[in-house]
Amino acid sequence: MSLDPALRSRIDTLLADNRIVLFMKGQPQSPQCGFSAKAVGALNGLGIQYKHVDVLADPEIREAIKLYGDWPTIPQLYIGGELVGGSDIIEQMANSGELHGALGLPPPDRTPPSIVIGEAAIAMLRTAITDAGGDVVVRMDIDPQYRTRLHLAQPDPNAITAVVDGIRVEFDLAGARRADGLRIDWADDVRGRGLVIENPNAPPAVQPMNPADAMARRNAGNLRIVDVRPSEERALASIAGDVLNFDQGLEAIGELPKDTALAFLCHHGGRSAQAAEHFRQQGFREVYNITGGIDAWADADASVPKY
Repeated sequence: MSLDPALRSRIDTLLADNRIVLFMKGQPQSPQCGFSAKAVGALNGLGIQYKHVDVLADPEIREAIKLYGDWPTIPQLYIGGELVGGSDIIEQMANSGELHGALGLPPPDRTPPSIVIGEAAIAMLRTAITDAGGDVVVRMDIDPQYRTRLHLAQPDPNAITAVVDGIRVEFDLAGARRADGLRIDWADDVRGRGLVIENPNAPPAVQPMNPADAMARRNAGNLRIVDVRPSEERALASIAGDVLNFDQGLEAIGELPKDTALAFLCHHGGRSAQAAEHFRQQGFREVYNITGGIDAWADADASVPKY
């Protein structure tokens, strides 16, 4: 199958106009497949600007880019018009420092993170390593939302390794920076039975906020309210003043500074709780859900009707 000349020209122009281009599924703020999420995580961990192309929104480009570079899968990264590869290659190059060199960046900081492992956790991990044959390490993956996965794996020469009482814990490059100050303990109490990981770098959990406090903080200028309801619902009841919404998508809110305090509002508090958690996972460090939604707001503000 040959590539249509018009599509080849489109891709040529795109690569000529942008030094770094990631063809992916979805947007960097909301990747639509795990492989695209891995690629975005690796690039975002470098702190670079790059052009992205959502192939789900452009089916012609989705098929054309596979022919263009003779690479059958998405995502695909191009630097200076040259194909680098997919998510696995991007991650490997990022972890080894090769990607930094390709982008003209200084060598990465490969300092092992400072972590603490409690005595009971040390004993449990030693037993697990011995039972697995003794030639494995503890692998800890921490994604951009600080979701953490811990498992035993074969040693990776590109990994960053922290050693605590003879226990080797490996991280990828981005995960190592997210892990600094992390503590691993063994619990057998109300929290359950198993390893417990406490990471001081993780964004705090979504907090409840009542309408009166939301009003006061919004009026003081240190809180942005986001009404997640569609326009037809807001027409039935809405609050006055500066209120953000999703009419133009989530991207504009996602681009706000991550220290912006956000409080989410819906009819009764369910949809807003989901939206608040989404933006907490995007790295916002002060996120609230307005309890009771616009219905509870109407109890405190007679100008807002109920529906």
